[in-house]
Amino acid sequence: MKQKVSIFLSVVLCFCMLWGSGTFVKAAQTPLTSLTFDADYYYNTYPDLQAALGHDYNSLYRHYLDCGLAEGRSGSAEFNCLVYRNNYPDLQASFGNDYRAYCVHYETYGKAEGRSAAGDGMALAGSAAAPAPAPVNTLIGSYATAYNPNISRAVNVSLAASRINGMVIQPGESFSFNQAILPRTSANGYVEASMIVNKKFVPGIGGGICQVSSTLYAAMLSAGLPATERHPHSLRVTYIPEGMDATISGNTLDLRFTNIFAEPIQIQASADQGTLTVSLYKL
Repeated sequence: MKQKVSIFLSVVLCFCMLWGSGTFVKAAQTPLTSLTFDADYYYNTYPDLQAALGHDYNSLYRHYLDCGLAEGRSGSAEFNCLVYRNNYPDLQASFGNDYRAYCVHYETYGKAEGRSAAGDGMALAGSAAAPAPAPVNTLIGSYATAYNPNISRAVNVSLAASRINGMVIQPGESFSFNQAILPRTSANGYVEASMIVNKKFVPGIGGGICQVSSTLYAAMLSAGLPATERHPHSLRVTYIPEGMDATISGNTLDLRFTNIFAEPIQIQASADQGTLTVSLYKL
């Protein structure tokens, strides 16, 4: 009798363990709710995604998880991940840059707690006034250039600036502009604009990102920070003096530098109403 009871309890225990394991996996894979991601809102709010992804839920949802959260795009009318992160230092301490964790927290606790998550995270990501990942100490170099905010090129300028904004390079660490701004594809938010290819101005996805790399290079020059890789354009550009430009092309031409200072360096970049500013700070 005792043996039968033991066998029965063992079977029940195994079943509970398997059931519990299945529940955990299912929970981990459960999609975000409409509180933090509304496909219709996401599609209608960002015209650059409409042509690239269409009104396809899976494509829009994947873009939101892979790119949109970090870019500061709002997933719904009431939720923006970067706004939520920057509004609450206690969440920053817990989640760091685990953007999906902020979504889950808002759905599970934040909404009920009355926490605010609405706002323009894309402006926050590209704004010099955004809370910095580390305290800023000493400005060592800065440069500003002008751009037309009313043409498609401005989307790429703003996006590239937002992706290098806040980056910290430790002493002896190398920085790659090409890697920092991600591949220039529609899925990564870039749009078609004029760019230089083989000494000609032609339309292409990501046109305008070289103004950000060139403005960064000019800030490096003012900081006394040498480039380990830098290439001039094949044609004269008008937004920066000759000799201060830095072209980027696919994975072959890049702007790179190594932090030669004893302190970490932070990049701050903002694109606001036609003025692109890139600054370098020692922390």
